[in-house]
Amino acid sequence: MAHLEINSLVKKFAKTKAINGISLKIFDGEMVGIIGKSGAGKSTLMRLINRLIEPTSGSITYNDIEITALKGKNLREWRSECAMIFQQFNLIDRLDVLTNVLSGTLGINFKILKLFKFYNKREKIEALTYLNNFELSDKALQRVDTLSGGQQQRVAIARAMMQNPKILLADEPISSLDPKNSKVVMDDIKRINNQNGITVICNLHSLNIAKQYCDRLIGLSEGKIVFDGNPSSLTNELAEQLYDLENE
Repeated sequence: MAHLEINSLVKKFAKTKAINGISLKIFDGEMVGIIGKSGAGKSTLMRLINRLIEPTSGSITYNDIEITALKGKNLREWRSECAMIFQQFNLIDRLDVLTNVLSGTLGINFKILKLFKFYNKREKIEALTYLNNFELSDKALQRVDTLSGGQQQRVAIARAMMQNPKILLADEPISSLDPKNSKVVMDDIKRINNQNGITVICNLHSLNIAKQYCDRLIGLSEGKIVFDGNPSSLTNELAEQLYDLENE
């Protein structure tokens, strides 16, 4: 079975080990929640998987391909296969919604025409289909900065889906959203996992939401794994340790 494998991964910032010898396997189709308090290493782990930052030591492989050794075109292809959505959306405010979604194709098909927003008919239909799936097709020609936070995050998800990813990394995707929009966004992410079979690795601050949506939780503390299992197996004592009594 295809899987992402992390072996003895370490990331140091100065003298601090943000990730301290993590080893784990995540199998295709899983929806995994990364939990823990601020500074536990959750976002660092996400960025290492996507190769936005480089590990100090250790390796990451996917289907026997060493991700930590990829360069150039092969690295760009991996970042397409392993799409990422962020807490602050990372959209281009001055552009319309449709163009923001279409920009997801840049990692796959990087051509000079794309820089001038020349997209083909198939790409436009695909982008509009994703917007329709997220109930945003009526916003396609609006500037993205006119949308609510929840709508902007769903545009970011649609953009990620344009990459045809095998893995979706969601780094604190709802931390800046109200409860209503948080539910909409998490429902969308769960639907992608269920209907498309895409592996989802989601960094979440809310333990309740992590338990509700994820099949497996990985608890980090000081860059180490202290829990890995079904949400029902997480004891109250360990939850309190992971969140410094901040769990909901």
